[in-house]
Amino acid sequence: MHLYKPACTDIPPHKPSLQKPSEALLKGKKQSAGPRACPPAVGWPGKLSQATELKQLEKFLHLHGLSLQETVRAETGMKYRNLGKSGLRLWPLLPLLTSLSLFPKVAEQLMTIAYESGVNLFDTAEVYAAGKRSSLVITTKLYWGGKFLCLLCCFPGLKASLQRLQLEYVDVVFANRPDNNTPMEEIVRAMTHVINQGMAMYWGTSRWSAMEIMEAYSVARQFNMIPPVCEQAEYHLFQREKVEVQLPELYHKIGVGAMTWSPLACGIISGKYGNGVPESSRAALKCYQWLKEKIVSEEGRKQQVKLKDLSPIAVRLGCTLPQLAVAWCLRNEGVSSVLLGSSNPEQLIENLGAIQVLPKMTSHIVNEIDNILGNKPYSKKDYRS
Repeated sequence: MHLYKPACTDIPPHKPSLQKPSEALLKGKKQSAGPRACPPAVGWPGKLSQATELKQLEKFLHLHGLSLQETVRAETGMKYRNLGKSGLRLWPLLPLLTSLSLFPKVAEQLMTIAYESGVNLFDTAEVYAAGKRSSLVITTKLYWGGKFLCLLCCFPGLKASLQRLQLEYVDVVFANRPDNNTPMEEIVRAMTHVINQGMAMYWGTSRWSAMEIMEAYSVARQFNMIPPVCEQAEYHLFQREKVEVQLPELYHKIGVGAMTWSPLACGIISGKYGNGVPESSRAALKCYQWLKEKIVSEEGRKQQVKLKDLSPIAVRLGCTLPQLAVAWCLRNEGVSSVLLGSSNPEQLIENLGAIQVLPKMTSHIVNEIDNILGNKPYSKKDYRS
């Protein structure tokens, strides 16, 4: 197995709550009186044997009070993935901080659980809340509240978002939904401006069509501006066309990656709607009438039948149906990260358990799931590596 050579920012800072390094590691070594500096980049040779690379990584983790055995990535074999063809590396499962400002204690619990599980990115928006900046990759969205993506709106919008987050910058700012009232050149210019001002490192799109993303890329190249690096797209067992056919083509042509959301289809895949809509569920709320109509529709009933057929596969793999659904999304190597919309600690812990299921997602299991769903999109080329 090839081990990823981490940069200093990939390793969380030392926390007192972490276990102390084993005595075997400390034997024969004097304790340092003060903090030790992070090893310089030249410490990682261009080519290392597997044993040497493992030794270097263990030494690096030990300097920061960590051990290779204690890391989630070591236990699961999961590696960080690049966001498109950019140099930004993300943990493949990311919590979506929706409406957590109303429940600060729950927000703190969720972020702690996610961070200690290896998550390094937290997705926010103009109306979301977030936490500390250290060792995290933070994203936010613009054009969420109904304004425009012009420079006049983007700059103050992002500035206000940064003030609420108490941050100097975000790593990725997303243009949420296309803005038909603003010329594409102005949208790209606005995103380029906030990056040049140091308010963001990258920019991406959300819910844009492949044609709109390609137009933004062409405009950026024509006027020497910065193109988007990824698209946030809906992706789950019943929504596959865009992520499995359109985005892989964009990735190979212009390097745009895929960050997906709603792996449980707004709770439809959770299994709680198998016998109708419970009164305590989200679909029973007035503001989610559209979701209720979708569940009780003919198509919704067919989806519930397919979910019941998938349940034996989940039992066979020793996981829950939601964990199977999230692992199914992760098995697509074209997906940089999957956004989790967890609202309580128990749900987040369950969803993060999908990492343990991923190694069990063999081609035989995937084909079995495809046969039950019967919705695999047709593609002339196979872009998966």
